[in-house]
Amino acid sequence: MNPLIQLTSAQGRRIWLHAQRLDTIEPFGSGPKATPAAVAHLGYLQIDTINVIERCHHHILYTRIPSYRREHLHQAQNIDKTVFEYWTHALSYLPTENLRFYVRPMRQDWQRRIVWFDKVSHGDLRRVMSRIRREGALTMRDIEDEPVEKDYSRASRKPSKRVLEVAFYKGLVTISQRAGMLKTYELLTRHFGWDRLPRAATERETLNYLLDRALQSQGIVSVESICHLDPPRKPAMRRLVESRVRRKELIPVQLEGAGESVHWVRPDTLDAIPDPPQERVHILSPFDPLVIQRKRLQLFFDYEYRLEAYLPRHKRVFGYFVCPVLIGDRIIAGLDLKTDRSRQKLLVQRWNWVGRGSSRAHRQQVEGALHAFEQFQLCRS
Repeated sequence: MNPLIQLTSAQGRRIWLHAQRLDTIEPFGSGPKATPAAVAHLGYLQIDTINVIERCHHHILYTRIPSYRREHLHQAQNIDKTVFEYWTHALSYLPTENLRFYVRPMRQDWQRRIVWFDKVSHGDLRRVMSRIRREGALTMRDIEDEPVEKDYSRASRKPSKRVLEVAFYKGLVTISQRAGMLKTYELLTRHFGWDRLPRAATERETLNYLLDRALQSQGIVSVESICHLDPPRKPAMRRLVESRVRRKELIPVQLEGAGESVHWVRPDTLDAIPDPPQERVHILSPFDPLVIQRKRLQLFFDYEYRLEAYLPRHKRVFGYFVCPVLIGDRIIAGLDLKTDRSRQKLLVQRWNWVGRGSSRAHRQQVEGALHAFEQFQLCRS
């Protein structure tokens, strides 16, 4: 065997940052069309309910589209219908052109997403589906029902939510729009103007899709990064990667600090490793694709991120909702942020300098980015 090509951690960071389009100003352009372009390139856009600052799906888009407006995502989902919601490793926006890769999970895997599915009867599901078919799209507020006791802390007390969630994960309905976190449910086929769902992708096609998605958005990949929170697929994914290596479509590389773990890149990626990026400042969401894979983030950036929002106050070290701050190709701080909407201010509750970051060297740059971020948070032009 030939020795593996060696990449420094700095080279790995530059490849990943370029793939994430964090080294370029307006990589997707501006205006409404930039939003579906960003989702298509990143592969998914994670959704989360935490709103101590702007919710993560808007935050992630703003990071890559400085002129982003919330109505752009509404247009992509509800009007142009270029994105849809479904489960990846978490609930996410996905390109509609890739919906066929989720048809099989809708048919076969939906029960794994819902811990209380057995409490939804066929009759309940049939009644809600008949109502949507007859009256049109509806929200949970449109259904009057008696509240029940919660089965677990994050459950809803409304039985109707259980029914709508089952219909959603089965691919019977889709979320046609959101107002905050209030979802409007519509028949999936009627929303898109289809007679039936697209043909379900085979498992082989899905593996190739996941690999190509990771290569596009990560640049340099490992089996773990391709199959994030999807361990059952790892053996088959490894075989697919090895087959592409034999065809010389992928090159194995040894990343500094990764030990015996192997990463892979496309040949053209090695031919064009980016130069050190300019020192642009990005305030990242904890659910940003650059941050969400914690072990990968630590390997590439030597930064161990902790999301402490779900910890009791006395166990938090860095803060409730810490946003990593990226300058160039280094994470230099983690800021515990909160938007005080009544006072119309973005609050920095705690500064955590990390790595080479320091108040003297970087505070002025970060405060400039915070000012722009505050304008976005508070919907100021």
